[in-house]
Amino acid sequence: MPNLYFVLYEITFYLQFVFCIGHAWKHGMGNILRLLMGILFGISLELATIRQLNAYEYGQFLIMVLDVPLGIGIAWGCILYSVMEFSDASSLPYFVRPILDGLLALNIDLSLDAVAIRFGFWNWGEGLNFEYFGVPYANFWAWFWVIFFFSLGYHLFARRDDWVGKWLSPFIAYIVGLFGVLGTNVFIAFIIQTQFYRGLITLSLLVIALTIVLAFRPKFYLKPVPSLTFWVPFITHIYVLIAGLISGLILDPPFLLLVGLVMTLIAFYLHWPTVQQILTTVLKPPSSAASPRDTQ
Repeated sequence: MPNLYFVLYEITFYLQFVFCIGHAWKHGMGNILRLLMGILFGISLELATIRQLNAYEYGQFLIMVLDVPLGIGIAWGCILYSVMEFSDASSLPYFVRPILDGLLALNIDLSLDAVAIRFGFWNWGEGLNFEYFGVPYANFWAWFWVIFFFSLGYHLFARRDDWVGKWLSPFIAYIVGLFGVLGTNVFIAFIIQTQFYRGLITLSLLVIALTIVLAFRPKFYLKPVPSLTFWVPFITHIYVLIAGLISGLILDPPFLLLVGLVMTLIAFYLHWPTVQQILTTVLKPPSSAASPRDTQ
């Protein structure tokens, strides 16, 4: 019998996809291509990284592409799509938006990864006390660059108003993203081999990235932001919190619960205008029937 936690986690991937494909479908083939290439990129980078580094392995999900769950590729595609939709509505220059995209993705992984390995969704093979509660520091390094390079490859050409910007930019994003990730994997795994320096360089990367974004004093919501930018991270955060509390795994140690709550609150803060819009739509009273005077 399939593990219920695995099944429910897999469902979250497809729920995120429903939100993203619904938006992409309404906004044309260029958006659909970006979402689909993001999914293909997610599957490709997982297959390549497992073979390149042999650092982790996945548990058995319902739908697998070789040794990678299809849902993981879908999750990567949805994260890419959602963070890029958010940053593209900001005042940041196109070349800084990939940095923000990488940081937004890390908001998800900081609460997810250490709990996920306790469920057995994937296994780093180092025990639960290794580095960040069983998660190698290099994992956060990789998460940032996965998002950054795909986003950068896309933004370099999507600014064009011709067929290259519309049709080729998602494919260029795939190529730039894949080569960028494999290159940074080599750097962190084979050149920086000391655990201390891996942690230091990863922390330094995140501090520098955050400093660059803040230096531009970004303004957000300069144009309408789709609700999926909130739902994609929120679905993951709420699953981690609820499943983690029911199973008790998020309390091993309790610090993981604190991190999960903080990351969830950060997501709410960043997407609060979208949350308000969702609440307004849900709580809006139905329009009352016309009064007799109105019909006269």
